[in-house]
Amino acid sequence: MDWPELKARLLAEGTVRLTGKPASRYQSSSTAGPGAGTGGSVFFSCGRGRVRLAIDQNSSLEIVHLGSGRALLKAWNLEIGGRLEPIALHCPGQAYITVTGGCIYRCKYCEVPAIDAGRKSPEDIEAMVENVRDNIHSISLTSGMLQSVEEEEEYVIKVTGRLQRFGLPIGVSIFPGKGTAERLHAAGVTEVKFNVEAATEQLFTEMCPGLSYRSVWDALEDSVPLFGRNHVFSNLIIGLGETDEEAECCIENLCGRGIIPVLRPLNPARELSGFSRPSAERLLRLFAFHTEALSAAGLDPCRALTMCLECTGCDLVPGRDRAE
Repeated sequence: MDWPELKARLLAEGTVRLTGKPASRYQSSSTAGPGAGTGGSVFFSCGRGRVRLAIDQNSSLEIVHLGSGRALLKAWNLEIGGRLEPIALHCPGQAYITVTGGCIYRCKYCEVPAIDAGRKSPEDIEAMVENVRDNIHSISLTSGMLQSVEEEEEYVIKVTGRLQRFGLPIGVSIFPGKGTAERLHAAGVTEVKFNVEAATEQLFTEMCPGLSYRSVWDALEDSVPLFGRNHVFSNLIIGLGETDEEAECCIENLCGRGIIPVLRPLNPARELSGFSRPSAERLLRLFAFHTEALSAAGLDPCRALTMCLECTGCDLVPGRDRAE
């Protein structure tokens, strides 16, 4: 079994039992993203790549921590040696921070409003980065929305101003308004991720009531000339009810505009708790299409410096996840 196939099967399961020696330094909890609201997660790597799995003691998969990060993954009658990776902030090698851990909107798949973890001050965020600065190579910021699109953007820009002193690339993922890309670029942000989330506007409107699909596309198109190709990204959630053809069309539309899609397997939560995670077979089919679409557009995820494409834990990433 090559690495993309193994990772697809792991992402389709999504969870793992963690046994063996104490592993607290390798466990992470999240207030945003696929692991939000769960009992924590671990990053397992085996030389070929990295995958992030939520910890669930009822999972059919098992990781045995042998000590000092050495680990054994037991799945499908396989035993695969590897390592649990130490977490900086949220993921290995990055300070990936949720600025506002609450939101006035109620996207059906998102746990952030339910968790409502509050807002971190610029001073607190700067101190968090300072505490891990020797273990990171980039800073990534994501955020819910406390009051409005405009107020959240202004607050995140204030935070980025405090973080410039570290001299590290900064990636930002927020919901954009008119002119957001220009203002983030002027503030010294290195990369941006504005999320189309759903493969079609109809599905987006159903899943994210009150938010504008067109605003996201406009911001993405504005971003490419500013940040450059290979430095503008967009999450596309797989499993919201889209067909493969709709997903492929969205992938082609993003790539054709110089934007790298991040194909994010659905984590069934909140109003979508009755949904299923996408199958490994579907993830592999779309991974193959994604790989070809990126190549045809001359885009390379390996050049990403921040956020999800640099981490790769939650998604299959062409160029970074390779068969070996």
